[in-house]
Amino acid sequence: MKYDDFIKEVQTRGRLSSQGEAVQAIRATLEVLGQRITQKEAEHLASELPQEIGVYLRDAGDTERFDLDEFFERVNKIEKSSVDLAESVHHARAVISVVKDAISEGEINDILAQLPDEFEPLFKSGSEGPMNK
Repeated sequence: MKYDDFIKEVQTRGRLSSQGEAVQAIRATLEVLGQRITQKEAEHLASELPQEIGVYLRDAGDTERFDLDEFFERVNKIEKSSVDLAESVHHARAVISVVKDAISEGEINDILAQLPDEFEPLFKSGSEGPMNK
């Protein structure tokens, strides 16, 4: 998937009003995901995404352990204070749904192997899937 297509798809699925907001949601979601998986796995994931998007995973830093609620809270903190937690959850779900459409099934499984089971619905359902937060 090309960079512009990725941005537009996140904008559409996330019901974001601008490409800038879509980029902000992508950055927030992937930086936090990059904090949760190993650097090696973040590199693998980044290699399957457009270079301009993969950079957010590569800059995440050391691997940390946190649950899904903390994942969404961290995404919300990176997005702006004008975005409430429910919006950040929706944005993160939209970003992950585009990511999973852009990468191989094997890569999805590799990511899920590093995450607690509670993350599986995020990667297995669409942005409008059964996981409601």
